Amino acid sequence: MPLLPTPDESALKHSCAVKDMICSEITTAGGWIPFERYMELAIYSPGMGYYCSGTTKFGCAGDFVTAPEVSSLFGRAIAQQAIQIIEDVGEDSSDILEFGAGTGKLALDILLELESLNRLPNYYFILEVSGELQEQQNKLFAKFAPHLLSRVQWLEQLPTKFKGLILANEVLDAMPVHLVARRDNDLFERGVVWNGKRFEWSDRLLVEGELFKIAQEIIPRASFDNKNIEIYISEINLSARGFIRSIANILEKGAVVLIDYGFGRDEYYHEQRNRGTMMCHYRHHSHDDPFYFPGLQDITSHVDFTAITDVATGEGLELLGYTSQAQFLINCGITEILARIPVENTSDYLPMANQMQKLVSPAEMGELFKVIALGKDNQQPLIGFENGDKSFLLEEDM
Repeated sequence: MPLLPTPDESALKHSCAVKDMICSEITTAGGWIPFERYMELAIYSPGMGYYCSGTTKFGCAGDFVTAPEVSSLFGRAIAQQAIQIIEDVGEDSSDILEFGAGTGKLALDILLELESLNRLPNYYFILEVSGELQEQQNKLFAKFAPHLLSRVQWLEQLPTKFKGLILANEVLDAMPVHLVARRDNDLFERGVVWNGKRFEWSDRLLVEGELFKIAQEIIPRASFDNKNIEIYISEINLSARGFIRSIANILEKGAVVLIDYGFGRDEYYHEQRNRGTMMCHYRHHSHDDPFYFPGLQDITSHVDFTAITDVATGEGLELLGYTSQAQFLINCGITEILARIPVENTSDYLPMANQMQKLVSPAEMGELFKVIALGKDNQQPLIGFENGDKSFLLEEDM
């Protein structure tokens, strides 16, 4: 593991409190909890988890940088896709619903762009589980666009019905995942125990239930002896499946656009990816130890976009497209938006050009991040997938 920055005394105290809380949960559960529960407690426990405490998470002062923090071009390009969906649904009955809006920067950029083009939705709903982040989002609008606050509404739960655009940027990757290990023909769920000094991994035989059935189908049955692989470990995200079912249940007309890092199933569960994709982020350092100062670091995993598609289509949604973030943003006109700035205005143009490069470059975010769209009752193909659609990558080899 790379050498990581040492937390200050206040942060260490907070992490110790989170550790004690998780230890208490392990004791109550009989000495073992699944990793999915550990991850949930470490990042979402009210008032203590990573996303629910007062530390800075986004940007240079935080632990990682998201696309909306990189450049307003990201939200302004997505706004072009939003316009098509709003017009298709009907401007009088169309809204936008964003999950996990972070600092609120994406919402702000989208609404400012839509306002400039006279295409504002009725409302921009934000469903945010973190009260701290909700407060940040409110303050951002109050500072930079107070006149748009009447368009923004914060929700505590899903609406019963929805028409328009549902948007989630880097939400699925932060959902708690189950870790499953295969040794020869046996499947195990990887869990967490406390040995009196530190957290440790502990595997339990998996023999029944939804997790077992899914793992049987997708965890590779590799000939480990021939490949010198003793164990294959990967993630299964049941929460993401439930999330998609909930969205499908409320969407009457419109589209769901999900942006995240991940793969189709054949690439996700490739034999060579035998240690999974789970990663942690602390002060712009990435590593694979989820037990490092719980409560102070983000824990994520890549998205199995084939699983997302299978659940969505099974619930009545249509796959509208799947491509790289770079191709999606280019299709949505990000270069044309940049071209609104005169090239000779170098003080404005050059920084924005550099920001766009980070969003679309294969060496940066362009190819790592994918965009998938799912919808119901859509009348025309989405502009974000007009060129370079890669939906074939979601199909499984038989």
